[in-house]
Amino acid sequence: MRSTLKKLCLLTALVLLMPTATATAAANEPHVADSKPNIVLIIADDMNWDDCGAYGHPAIRTPHIDSLAKDGLTFWHAYLTTNSCSPSRSSILTGKYPHNTGAEQLHWPLPEGSRTFAAELKQAGYYTAAAGKWHLGDAVKVDFDKIYEASKAGFVLPSGVDGQPPKMVASQPSGCEDWEKALDERPKDKPFFMWLAALDPHREYTAGSLDPPHRAEDVIVPPHLPDTPDVREDLRLYYDEIGRLDGYVGKVLNKLEVQGVADNTMILFISDNGRPFPRDKTSLYDGGIRTPWIVRWPAKVKPGETTSALVSAVDIAPTFLNLAGVKPATPFPTKGMDFVSVLSNPKLAHRKYAFAEDHWHDYEDHARSIMTQRYKLIRNDYPDLPSTPSADAGRGLSWQNMLKLEKENKLPEHQRGCFVAPRPKWELFDLQRDPGELQNRIDDPAWKSVRDELMAAMDQWSAETADYLPSRRTPDEFDRVTGEPDHSVRVRPRHSKEAMFGTNGKY
Repeated sequence: MRSTLKKLCLLTALVLLMPTATATAAANEPHVADSKPNIVLIIADDMNWDDCGAYGHPAIRTPHIDSLAKDGLTFWHAYLTTNSCSPSRSSILTGKYPHNTGAEQLHWPLPEGSRTFAAELKQAGYYTAAAGKWHLGDAVKVDFDKIYEASKAGFVLPSGVDGQPPKMVASQPSGCEDWEKALDERPKDKPFFMWLAALDPHREYTAGSLDPPHRAEDVIVPPHLPDTPDVREDLRLYYDEIGRLDGYVGKVLNKLEVQGVADNTMILFISDNGRPFPRDKTSLYDGGIRTPWIVRWPAKVKPGETTSALVSAVDIAPTFLNLAGVKPATPFPTKGMDFVSVLSNPKLAHRKYAFAEDHWHDYEDHARSIMTQRYKLIRNDYPDLPSTPSADAGRGLSWQNMLKLEKENKLPEHQRGCFVAPRPKWELFDLQRDPGELQNRIDDPAWKSVRDELMAAMDQWSAETADYLPSRRTPDEFDRVTGEPDHSVRVRPRHSKEAMFGTNGKY
C-alpha cells in the first residue's frame, strides 16, 4: 500500500512538472519577473492623432489599434517635436529637439557621432532591430543589430524615367511587410527592442490597399478642407492605408502572443507626424504635430485606462532607457522627461508644456509652437511665406481641388489658410473651445494672460535649448502651386546639413 501511494505521489509530481503549452511556447524566453522588458515602438507614417477608433473616429476600421487601447493606456495629449517625417524620427531616436540634432530638415541624415537610445540599449545587452521605413541616414545604422529597410520609393519622389511622371511606389507598399520576420529572426535569449516603422498611410495613394475598402460616406471631412467628391476620395484612400497598417499591428500582437512574450513587452504606438493633407502635415496645428500615443504592457500597465498627462516625443528615449534599467556612464543627452510614473498612475501630471518646430520640408518655412493641454501658441518666423502643404499632398486630389476652388473664389475664409501671405506672426488657440484651431485669439484681451505666459515659456525654452533663426533660407525644391519638382535645386540623395551649410549646428 505504501509502495502504491509512493508511486502515485511521484507520478503526480512528474505531471505537475510537465510544461504547459504556454511554457513550451516561451521555453527559451526569460521569465517576466526576472527579466528586462522587451520594447516595441510602432510608428505610423503620416497618421492623424484621432484617425482611429481608439480616439473616437466612428468609421475608420482599426480593430487592432483599438485593442491596444482596450488592453493598455491611451494618452490624450501627446505631441511630436516637429511636423515632418525624418526630423521627427531623428528627434525620437536621439531624445533631442530637431534644431539640436543636425537633422532638422527633411531628408537630412543624422550626423556621425549622434547618440541614440537604440545604441544605449544595444550596449546594455538588448537585441535591437529596425524594420520598415528608415529615413535616418547611414551613420546610426550601427546602433541596430539588424535593419530590414523598406524601399525609399515609398516616400522619396524619384526623378522619373523617359518622361514618365515620377511616383512614389514602393516594392513593399505598406512598409510593414518585414515586421513579423524581424520578430521571428531575433535571438531568443536576449531582451529586444524593435523599431517598427510603417510607410502607411504616406502618399502616394492607390486603390486596393484594403479589402473591403472604406466608402465615400464613411469619410468625415475636417472643417479646414472643402467637402467635395475629390476630397472625400482622397480621404477614403487615406483611410484604407490606415486600415492596412492596422492589419500589420494585429500581426505583431499575434506574433508576440505566439512567442510567449506579450506580457513583458511594452508596445508604444505613435505616428511621426499628422495627416498628409493641406493645413495638417508640415503645419504646427494639431493635424501636423499631435499624435496617437498608446502603451500596452500587460505585466505593468492596467488595461483600458486613459490619461490627460501631457507628453512629448523627446520623452520616449529617457523612458525606454529607464524601463530597461540603462544608466550610461556619460548621461544620455536628452531634453526629455521619462513618463514611467504615468504608466502606473495615469492620474499623474507630467509636463506643463510641450514644444514643436517647423523647418524646411520641400518648401522653406520656420516656426515654433508651445502647447498645454488646453492652449497653443504658434510663432511664424517667415510670415511672408504661405503655409504651402508638402509636395506629396500638393499633388493629391484635395489640394488640386482647393487650387481650383481658390481660383474661382469659392473657398470660405477658414479653408484659405494655405494661400494666405503674409501670415500672422503669432497665433493663439483655445484647443478646448476651438479644436479646429480656426479662431486666432492672439489680439483678444480675454486671452492676454495666456498669451504672455506662453510667450515667456517659449523664450525660456529657446534659451535653454540654444534655438536660433537661420542666417539664410533654404530654396524650395518644388513649385508651390503645381507641386512639380525644381531640378535646378533638387538632388537625391539630399545633401546633409554639414554639406549644405558647413555645420551641424547654428548657421
